[in-house]
Amino acid sequence: MIIKPKIRGLICTASHPTGCMKNVYEQVNYIKRQPPLNTTAKNVLVIGSSTGLGLASRVTSAFSFGAKTIGVFLEKPPTKVRTATAGFYNSIAFHKAANKDGLIAKSINGDAFSTKTKERTIELIKKKFGQIDLVIYSLATPKRVIPNSGEVHRTTFNPFEKYTIKTINTDTNKVELLTSNTATPSEIYSTVKVMGGEDWEHWIKALMDAEVLSKGCKTVAFTYIGGKLSWPIYRHAAIGKAKEDLDRVATNISKFLQKLNGSANVAALKAMVTQASIAIPAMPLYISALYKVMKEARTHENSIEQIYRLFDTGIYSNSPVLDENRRFRVDDLELDLKTQSIVESIFSEVNDDNLYEITDYKGFKKDFFKIFGFGLNGIDYSRDVEHNLFSEYF
Repeated sequence: MIIKPKIRGLICTASHPTGCMKNVYEQVNYIKRQPPLNTTAKNVLVIGSSTGLGLASRVTSAFSFGAKTIGVFLEKPPTKVRTATAGFYNSIAFHKAANKDGLIAKSINGDAFSTKTKERTIELIKKKFGQIDLVIYSLATPKRVIPNSGEVHRTTFNPFEKYTIKTINTDTNKVELLTSNTATPSEIYSTVKVMGGEDWEHWIKALMDAEVLSKGCKTVAFTYIGGKLSWPIYRHAAIGKAKEDLDRVATNISKFLQKLNGSANVAALKAMVTQASIAIPAMPLYISALYKVMKEARTHENSIEQIYRLFDTGIYSNSPVLDENRRFRVDDLELDLKTQSIVESIFSEVNDDNLYEITDYKGFKKDFFKIFGFGLNGIDYSRDVEHNLFSEYF
């Protein structure tokens, strides 16, 4: 099959297996070039491990300190006429790279919110791993079905108050003004149910009850805070309320991990081009402006660079940088006052005529396509490739 991108809004409905695999191998090679992390952790569970920051966490754990890893994700396999999702191909690539280096890796393709997936994971840990030293929670999804009740909750990106802001129409590549709807109480509640900390807490409680967490076990969930420019569309919105819930849950988890001398923290990361972030209104324009500034200042980090720094200066540092809410902070370079000031100036000036000149929208689009395996150097996208890959790993 000759595979080309199929774009619908901010969704690409095709993925390129060769491109996805090269993307993973590039991350593996980056980690191998870095100094090994200073930790004795042996077993790592990544919940939401097939793309973005979760994938970067799994790659870092395996190829920096040789951890045995379990990845949990929900990805669609290929059919005769359709490609698999990018995360499916990413996970095959990760397993191939791990096997080549003699690293033990297991994966479960299932709904992380479900009781069944939690039970399958615990059974696998008991059989193959013994106990887990680090749990990374990196789920970002538009929908959650509550176990037992079958109640369905969906994420909304509406703010608390109606707000008008510049954005990019990614179909037309034009700058537009976007006026939001106002989030209803039920929408806020559902968003917290999906993107808040409840399921993270359920996972840790289930793992503790099964006695598969080691002494000193750490767990980390990811959040985004951003600067004042993004607050009306992010922090002062339903998704922001969900992220606040992570802080509450981190405190709860820390309390019942005390018996293991363990810890729970939220990690605040910089704005990234991920399948989740680009769906948030105005974030494509904000990220395009931010990347322009950070690349020129040589402070930009991609997902694997950011996660390696989180592990190095946060999770496995003897003197981690924590804020008043005990969050790991690796969003410091984004929130630099000079950086934010320039980004705000770009936002006020940007229009159709100067979009490509004063922002890195070209780089944003490149990163977007890279998520799905397109636009990587050295790949001939006009060639016929085998898309219907069978996975022996999950």
